[in-house]
Amino acid sequence: MNVEESGVQHHLQLRPGDVGRYVLLPGDPGRCEPIAALFDDAVKVASNREYETWTGYLDGERVSVTSTGIGCPSAAIAVEELIKVGADTFIRVGTSGAMQPGTVTGELAVITAAIRDEGTTSHYLPIEFPAVAHPAVVDALAEASRTRGARYRLGVSQSKDSFYGEVEPDRMPVPAHLHDRWNAWVAGGAVSSEMEAAAIFIIAAINRVRAGGVMRMWWEGSEDIDPVNEQLLGTAVEALRVLIRADRAGRSWP
Repeated sequence: MNVEESGVQHHLQLRPGDVGRYVLLPGDPGRCEPIAALFDDAVKVASNREYETWTGYLDGERVSVTSTGIGCPSAAIAVEELIKVGADTFIRVGTSGAMQPGTVTGELAVITAAIRDEGTTSHYLPIEFPAVAHPAVVDALAEASRTRGARYRLGVSQSKDSFYGEVEPDRMPVPAHLHDRWNAWVAGGAVSSEMEAAAIFIIAAINRVRAGGVMRMWWEGSEDIDPVNEQLLGTAVEALRVLIRADRAGRSWP
């Protein structure tokens, strides 16, 4: 029996019914269990390669967390396969580089859109098509940030393919090109730099599902990286509660 006939997704090793419609998407598999601990009755349902999935409940609604690994190619696979098994609402949860002067390490970025500075999404749509978060998810994340008293910024993220191209541009063969592009993103108002949001948003758009993102920002060289941050994870979970309430009231779809 092949994967399609069995219903088991090739990479995530998930079947229909294994996840809730609402899914949090950290990159690091190590973040999945701490997030799942904020759910009720959470259990691990699959683990394969960089992908780990837990499913539990929030306010009586089935919810899940799946790690995507690093970068748009692996994130695209995760979202494609999660949609196939029934998920329709996604929140990227992670750490990102800060871009705007005055940002304090630890501030949250509620992502409204992503710069497609990567190669994966050109296999889905022409580069002129914007990678935009769903307004209901953006609103839920902003409300959750305020509820938890988190300092946050709404804004655009740069989704890139090369981590070291950002943090060590001067040792690359094209340093001027990298600096010019970075300066352009900053001048345009981009607030954070990460590696997955563009793919998540584009795939959500073409499948008519919802996606957004919340990132904990830090400055290069800061010692305060904190990969499992209570404020970040708590804000993402609270945003799911906001969406669950809105969906039950018929206020946030499409």
